Amino acid sequence: MSDLFDDLEDFGAFDDAISGDVRDPYTELARIRREEPVQRLETSGALPHEESLPMFIVYRHEDVQQMLRDNETFSSAAVIAAFGPVLGEGVMLGMDEPIHGRLRGLVSKAFAQKSLARWEDELVGRVANGLIDKFAPTGKADLVKEFTFDYPSQIIAGLLGLPEEDYPQFQRWSISLLSWLMNPERGLAASAALCDYFAPILDARRADPRADLISALAAAEIDGEKLSDEEIFSFLRLLLPAGVETTYRSLGSLLLALLSNPDQLEAIRADRSLLPQAIEEGVRWEPPLLTITRVATKDTVLGGVEIPKGATVMPMLGSATHQDERFPEPNKFDIFRQQKSNLAWGHGVHVCLGMHLARLEMRTAINLLLDRLPNLRLDPDGDDPHVRGQVFRSPTSVPVLFDPQPAGSEPAR
Repeated sequence: MSDLFDDLEDFGAFDDAISGDVRDPYTELARIRREEPVQRLETSGALPHEESLPMFIVYRHEDVQQMLRDNETFSSAAVIAAFGPVLGEGVMLGMDEPIHGRLRGLVSKAFAQKSLARWEDELVGRVANGLIDKFAPTGKADLVKEFTFDYPSQIIAGLLGLPEEDYPQFQRWSISLLSWLMNPERGLAASAALCDYFAPILDARRADPRADLISALAAAEIDGEKLSDEEIFSFLRLLLPAGVETTYRSLGSLLLALLSNPDQLEAIRADRSLLPQAIEEGVRWEPPLLTITRVATKDTVLGGVEIPKGATVMPMLGSATHQDERFPEPNKFDIFRQQKSNLAWGHGVHVCLGMHLARLEMRTAINLLLDRLPNLRLDPDGDDPHVRGQVFRSPTSVPVLFDPQPAGSEPAR
């Protein structure tokens, strides 16, 4: 069955199908945010004579925040409707309280900052250095194809305790899960393949636990209750697209932003304590995912607009993070802007579970790239690198030049 996935080299084809080469969605988002902050769209029913519910897109920061805070009125069940067949009915993204809280409580310990500290050198730094070793002697690289694409999936595989030789296959499965709406056969095949792959590993960890995430999930209990196999499989399948894809995109956009603003890159090179604010500005400037989906559980009103029970409501995160009253000159990348919370990580009970891991991955990556690649800069002959997409956003290439380094040379710092 593996040949079903062999053509998946990167997310490029997926991006083309989902959102194409849209460079600037923000001008149009700003126009709609001004004119119709909660936009009502009529949809046609699936069957003739069927009454169809309108769909709503929410553009303003305050309305998006209110929505994500009120998970009783705006349910995540739409995620199960869309992705249940491949991620499983137990997928946490699509759960509401109290079940979501129970599951999240079980797995959140593994993603707490304290737990992640031990992974910093032995896994995250090791993966980053291993990838840099491959291109450091050459003096040039495409950081998307040679670094950001492999980096988060190898870290997730390492957190799970999977053998390194399985990493490439693991990565192809993760793209397949994401592309299931366009290619259901491939998505379902990947979902089944992952279950088959994880089942014996889960059995082995129950019998002989290790210091990895699968062992932690197998052993975890709340109120004396352990996770079922299906709940564990759902979480592991969610971890692939959620943990791999968003970090890959965010890191690519941040690298392109810094390399396109050499003064800001130099400021970070000189003072690494600026990195956390650079990371927050990066995800604000280019959120990896512009919108998510919720369903109204009852008739309600948001931003003065009546929303009927059962309607799909989509908070436009990419509009909220570019609201000019909140972020002056929002389309400009500026690590020195006044720090304000932004909604790119989500908000409320479903705020990104992996955000501490993502921040750690991005911080480690930039530190090591700067340490190990002197004179790192954009390649002026590169093929017009830019961030693109209407739903998912990231650059398809970040071509760089640097002073070549001997293979295996130690970081400068």
